[in-house]
Amino acid sequence: MESFDVLIVGAGLSGIDAAHHLRELCPRKTYIILEQRERIGGTWDLFRYPGIRSDSDMLTMGYGFRPWTNPTAISPGGEIREYIEATAREEGIDKHIRFGHRIVSADWSSETAMWTIHAMHGDEKVTLEANFLFSCAGYYRYSAGYTPEFPNIDKFQGTVVHPQAWPENLQYSGKRVAIIGSGATAVTLVPAMAPTAAHVTMVQRSPTYVVSLPGKDAVANFLRKILPSKLAFQLARWKNVALMTYIYQFSQRFPKVAKAGIVKKVQEQLGPDYDVATHFTPRYNPWEQRMCVVPDADMFEAIKSGRASVATGEIETFTATGIRLKSGQEIDADIVVTATGLVMQAFGGMDLTVDGVRVDPAHTLAYKGVMISGVPNLAAIFGYINASWTLKADLICSYVCRLLNYMDAKGAKQATPEAGGEAPVAPFVEKFSSGYVARALERWPKQGSKAPWRVNQNYFKDMKAMKWSAIDDGALRFTSPQKVPTPSHALAGAAK
Repeated sequence: MESFDVLIVGAGLSGIDAAHHLRELCPRKTYIILEQRERIGGTWDLFRYPGIRSDSDMLTMGYGFRPWTNPTAISPGGEIREYIEATAREEGIDKHIRFGHRIVSADWSSETAMWTIHAMHGDEKVTLEANFLFSCAGYYRYSAGYTPEFPNIDKFQGTVVHPQAWPENLQYSGKRVAIIGSGATAVTLVPAMAPTAAHVTMVQRSPTYVVSLPGKDAVANFLRKILPSKLAFQLARWKNVALMTYIYQFSQRFPKVAKAGIVKKVQEQLGPDYDVATHFTPRYNPWEQRMCVVPDADMFEAIKSGRASVATGEIETFTATGIRLKSGQEIDADIVVTATGLVMQAFGGMDLTVDGVRVDPAHTLAYKGVMISGVPNLAAIFGYINASWTLKADLICSYVCRLLNYMDAKGAKQATPEAGGEAPVAPFVEKFSSGYVARALERWPKQGSKAPWRVNQNYFKDMKAMKWSAIDDGALRFTSPQKVPTPSHALAGAAK
């Protein structure tokens, strides 16, 4: 059986990030990446719908170690995938990837201090060993997105598609398109499809905050002209980190003022006669759900042109020719796109056991938002809800490397977060009401009352906790191969 120091799950943005950090900070560690798809890219290879793009600026969503040099900050998905692939190729990381490998389960043995990983490569069963398991598989299920049960959807005579499974040959030119949803995918699809479709209608149950930002970062592009590439990138990146942090904190402290400012800006972009109160004024406060970014007001321009519109209200039923809302409004459509969200999934959907006992993540506590109580040598990346995913991914990758090096120096093969008397007091993500999060939180790890059992949504707090705080903080137990009792806190719920 092949054996590695570290096994990375996923060759997307986070997986390549993890491999880079291992290569730079733990050069003696052997590693392998198992990727269930046939190409590098993760999210940016999976999604193929029209207009797919980043929902954060690439100066912060790009890697901290590799400058994003494209003048477009809100970037198309294809360019992001190329950026990830180029990083892997230039650093030789691609040689460590095994494609088409779907991990089914992973079993930890305290006697050997090793994970045994079971994967499927087509119809072939593959078994590998690793001392440390690093899940970089994202936070949602790749096999299928979320589609609620719509009344009489089977009676619709047109085509229904989900953005997560976009057909390559779908022709929408000259067709009437209804997009159900109001999140990042929906606001991306509207301006992408509007120029050639007969008409595009975004059908939303309730409004979402939509903010227009410049597609190009003028400050970053100016700095590139006068400074070396890396310095210009770092300055622009920190500028955006500071700006995002300020906006989020301001919104938390003064939600009414922030809401009024966002709504006022939308009214200015759509004109005084547009019903912004109905279609673009959410019932919740800013950042209780993730804000939607539209570059250069492209969605608003599509609406003003008359090629797109918004219909707000609950769906009563599908009809043969489209959708009818409970208000009685009829939306005629040839194509319906169900941009209705994702299905969250922890650890890439793999089953975990520790010394023969199944792990139920819902009965664990999140340690620094990276590991979980009672489970040795396992880390996972879950990015920010209020900032770019990669900001936290970079920090987690550097932390994992610090942990591995500390274990080597200490002569320990096993690091296990132990919660002791700490009790769960909050879900993994707090004060966030997005449907895809709310549907999944009961199955995810919980938070405790104090550090290190809190999941921060603050880059500066995480920087302190992951880059500068002591590794041995009293919550990690370090041991070497020997039969040890299974920590009861994490596994008690699963054993019932």
